[in-house]
Amino acid sequence: MQNRKDCIAMLLAGGQGSRLYALTNSVAKPAVSFGAKYRIIDFTLSNCINSQIDTVGVLTQYQPMLLNDYIGNGQPWDMDRLFGGVHVLPPYQAKGKSDWYLGTANAIYQNLHFVRTYNPDYVLILSGDHIYNMDYSKLKKFHIQNDADITIATITVPIEQASRFGILTADNEGRITQFVEKPKHPTSTLASMGVYMFNTNVLFDYLEQDAMNDNSSHDFGKDIIPKLLQDNARMYAYRFDGYWKDVGTLESLWEANMDLLTEKPAFDIFESKWKIHSRNKLSPPIYNGDHCCIENAIIGGGSSIYGKVTNSILGKGVIVHEGAVVNDSLLFDNVIVHQGATVDYSIIDEQVSIGSNSAIGQARSEGNGLTVIARGVVIAEDKRINGGIIEEAIL
Repeated sequence: MQNRKDCIAMLLAGGQGSRLYALTNSVAKPAVSFGAKYRIIDFTLSNCINSQIDTVGVLTQYQPMLLNDYIGNGQPWDMDRLFGGVHVLPPYQAKGKSDWYLGTANAIYQNLHFVRTYNPDYVLILSGDHIYNMDYSKLKKFHIQNDADITIATITVPIEQASRFGILTADNEGRITQFVEKPKHPTSTLASMGVYMFNTNVLFDYLEQDAMNDNSSHDFGKDIIPKLLQDNARMYAYRFDGYWKDVGTLESLWEANMDLLTEKPAFDIFESKWKIHSRNKLSPPIYNGDHCCIENAIIGGGSSIYGKVTNSILGKGVIVHEGAVVNDSLLFDNVIVHQGATVDYSIIDEQVSIGSNSAIGQARSEGNGLTVIARGVVIAEDKRINGGIIEEAIL
């Protein structure tokens, strides 16, 4: 029987996702819906199995129940293995006390026992809130060729967005010469994707040092990477030129979904050579009513459309009644839009009911921002909710 793995992945999925506001009140950010039939975490898990990485630790913390149920035994991603597979790793009690994960580095540190179980040569650190297709085997090959201690996957971002990321500078061979976490005045546009390939011994050494430092915030970007750079470790930047989106804000989540609707999609979720796996039950066919109008939309299975849907993405089991209009919006699973209601430039979470003749949101051109309705909210008839409002209470 195989008793070790060449490379395993540790997927950070425990963040509160506060910038998604009402969408993460009751679910972890990686469990938020995406693209009519997926959840955000599907993309990273699919990247792993498509890259021949079949052992993944998913580190959960905030509102983990739905995410835990969704991952289950990992079967949808071909990770139901006797040795390896996908494992949910919540914080646990140790040495007489229970500790929440104090930061991204501390989360991995608390689970070094899991890494030791597989005795890997390499550990891949990932985030659970990014939308992208990436072959991690190419990253590992680059890492080995450069005899690196750590390799950071990078992408070029617009200079006006650079302060949102860890920004680095690399020489002609790709060796990293400078790194600043979320600089106020960035001098480079080469951004960390939050994807790190470590030699296992290096990862262990630096996490153990960091755990002993009471002044550390125990974060990869703020503490571990700067310390590696200070110690003149062999750090390399792997340049990724495909589609990648951090969907940690409402606007970026909406934009990433809308990217699926362009004439030539910036990101193809239907690529047969790089399948995106998900845990989905078989759904009934989509029903289109006699007078419905659907333009530039993705509709999930089991939905029934009697009204008008334009430039929108609807999840599974959505009902848009006759006379209702949905524009420029994301509707997650099992949303009901009753007769005569309108939804403009909004994100509507799962199991929301929008009453007859109500008006949700405003046209994007009016500039008032996205309207968001939280999971399970019931909107009364004839109710008006303006653009930019985040509705969490049951009305």
